[in-house]
Amino acid sequence: MSDEPRDTKGAEDEPQDDLTGPRDQPGFERLKPPASSADGEPTPDPGDEKQQGFLDHMEELRSTLIQSLAAALVATILCWFVSSDMLDLLVRPIKDQGVYFTAPNEAFMVRLKLAAAMGLFVVAPFIFFRIYMFILPGLYSKEKRVVTPLLITTTLLFYTGVSFGFLVVIPQVMTFLMSFGTAYLSPLIGIGAYFAFVSKLCLAFGLVFQLPLLVLFLSVIGILDPRTLLRTWRYAIVIIFAMSALLTPPDIISQVMMAGPVLILYWSSVLVAFIVTRRRRKED
Repeated sequence: MSDEPRDTKGAEDEPQDDLTGPRDQPGFERLKPPASSADGEPTPDPGDEKQQGFLDHMEELRSTLIQSLAAALVATILCWFVSSDMLDLLVRPIKDQGVYFTAPNEAFMVRLKLAAAMGLFVVAPFIFFRIYMFILPGLYSKEKRVVTPLLITTTLLFYTGVSFGFLVVIPQVMTFLMSFGTAYLSPLIGIGAYFAFVSKLCLAFGLVFQLPLLVLFLSVIGILDPRTLLRTWRYAIVIIFAMSALLTPPDIISQVMMAGPVLILYWSSVLVAFIVTRRRRKED
C-alpha cells in the first residue's frame, strides 16, 4: 500500500459537533430560580435581610421622631392653658417694677413661647428615653452599663441647672440690676426682652452644669488624666469663670453664682474620675 497524503481540507471544512449546551451559555445563571430549602420555601437572600434590617431601623427612627414631636405638641397645648399663671410666676422677681408689652401680639407670642418651652421641659425625659431606646440595640452590654447612668445623670444635671438658675439666680440678678435705677431713672421692661433674658440664663445654667459630667466622661475613657486636672486646677478656675462671664449677663452676681456650683461639681467629678481610673488600672 502506498502512503498517500490524506486530504484534510475537507475535514476542516466539515462542521464539528458543538459540545456546548444552553446551560453553558452566558447569562444562564441569572435565569435560575431562587434556591429552595428542604420544605420547598425559597431561601432568603442575605442582601434582602440587610435591606430589611435597614428599613426596620429607619422605621424605628421615624417612630421615635413622631412620638417625640407628638409628646412635645401635646405638652405645649396643655401648658398653654396654664401659661397665664406661669407668666405671672416668671415676672415675680420684678413685679414691683412692672412688666409691659409694647406690641399688640407680644403678650400672645410670649405666652406661646413659654408654653412651648415648658412643654419641652416637661417631656424632655420621655424624649431622652425614646432616643435611648433607639440606640440601645446597637450597644454592647458593657456600653449599656455606661450609657444608662450617663443619660440619667445628664437629665438630672440639666434639670438641676435650670431650676437653680430660675429659683436662685434670677431673683438675685434682677434685684442687683434693678438697684442701678435712680430717682429720675425708672425701669420700663418689655415682656419679650425679659423672657429672652430669663430663658437664655436658665438654658446657660442647664448646659454649664454638664461640664463636670463631661470632665468625668473624658477621664474615664482615658482622654483626660485626673492627675493632670489636679495639677492644673488654677487653669480650670480661670476657664470656669471665663465661661460664666460669657454665658451670663455682665454682672458679678450671676457670674459668681454660676461659677460657684460648677466649681464644686468640677472637683467632685475629678475626685470620682480619680477613683474610677485607679480601680480600672487595678483591674487591668
